[in-house]
Amino acid sequence: MKILLLGSGGREHALAWKISQSAKCEKLYIAPGNAGTAGVGENVPVKADDFEAIKIFVLRNRIQMVVVGPEDPLVKGIYDFFRNDPELREISVIGPSKAGAMLEGSKDFAKGFMQRHGIPTARYQTFDGEHLAEGLTFLKTLEPPYVLKADGLCAGKGVLILPTLEEAKEELEKMLGGMFGSASSRVVIEEFLSGIECSVFVLTDGKDYKILPEAKDYKRIGEGDTGLNTGGMGSVSPVPFATKEWMKKVEDRIIRPTVEGLKAEGIDYKGFIFFGLINAKRTTDDGQCTMEPMVIEYNVRMGDPETETVMLRLKSDLVDLFEGVATGTLAQRNIEFDDRSAVCVMLVSGGYPGSYQKGYPISLPQSSIQGGRDTLFFHAGTAFALGTSSRERQFVTNGGRVIAVSSYGADKAEALQKSFTEAQKIQFQDKYFRRDIGADL
Repeated sequence: MKILLLGSGGREHALAWKISQSAKCEKLYIAPGNAGTAGVGENVPVKADDFEAIKIFVLRNRIQMVVVGPEDPLVKGIYDFFRNDPELREISVIGPSKAGAMLEGSKDFAKGFMQRHGIPTARYQTFDGEHLAEGLTFLKTLEPPYVLKADGLCAGKGVLILPTLEEAKEELEKMLGGMFGSASSRVVIEEFLSGIECSVFVLTDGKDYKILPEAKDYKRIGEGDTGLNTGGMGSVSPVPFATKEWMKKVEDRIIRPTVEGLKAEGIDYKGFIFFGLINAKRTTDDGQCTMEPMVIEYNVRMGDPETETVMLRLKSDLVDLFEGVATGTLAQRNIEFDDRSAVCVMLVSGGYPGSYQKGYPISLPQSSIQGGRDTLFFHAGTAFALGTSSRERQFVTNGGRVIAVSSYGADKAEALQKSFTEAQKIQFQDKYFRRDIGADL
């Protein structure tokens, strides 16, 4: 089968690496891809949200399946674009409809969906600029810290957690005043949940689902979870507290009601669902303290950098699972995990997530270029130096997050040691990475 994967980050390199291993994959194209994806498929100069250009390429190259990596094309309706075009409607698209993508495209829609289907989440209300006074009043009913979320997409940076009521009031006014453009024209204010976070992923064909390996990611730029939020500084899988008992609660209370809720609301959903969960401290009616899984957010695609560990632990043929999604036969497909631990340590450009420079040469040891038996190097923000090709492999930095160093280990400690060792070998100007990934576990 000829497959087109949309996207250009570390998530897409990890997906491309996994897809390329399948005997069912005859040819893999990545649009637009990066310097790393060129090693496992063929990059094509088409933007992931340029639907007309994608149509031309798909028809010209007889593509049979399109796998959507990032959220933007999904929220903009690429699934519907294919389904409504007579020339494209028979081509499989792995990703939800525009209506399904609202789970990520609108925080307010997602919270309302959870409320309608009894899915545990934090107490919340949503406000626009005309109801600022009501928003300020609602803030007073909550205990600090205060959580403010832009309703729309903000590339993972539209969530603020403020320690004082005064700061929360000030930032709410800024958000509704255009801090994040139209994405924060409405703001969700919600109760802060205390606990440890965990990312759980499923693939669904709209009626059945398969649960993928879970992971924990690290969003803050600074060690000890300090500083600004980023797209992700690393990830760990498995997560120690995600026991069979805990995951059964997640499936019974969160995953199954979500899939059934989508079906009940007539939403066409064929693809990944990302559950951003927290193992939250809750007090029962009799005063007992318990830890319960609750939903912080939905995403409608795989997370990044969680994909760079989840794909390592997925032993099953990913294309076979995608076929099950496309044909509604996912229940008949097998899913198998690797028992080893996997970790990802993200190397980023100095200054990220603020301003940073691009174009710095990257020095990769030979083992890094090839990828060792237990360590893989997924490119995120890389390109080929001007005038060089994929054969010459002269890489330069081309983004804030540059390379994800992902390793297997018999346990978390061994996997981390391998990733940290290899991270030290890779060199580019102003390189930075967190050295405490997984330490909190």
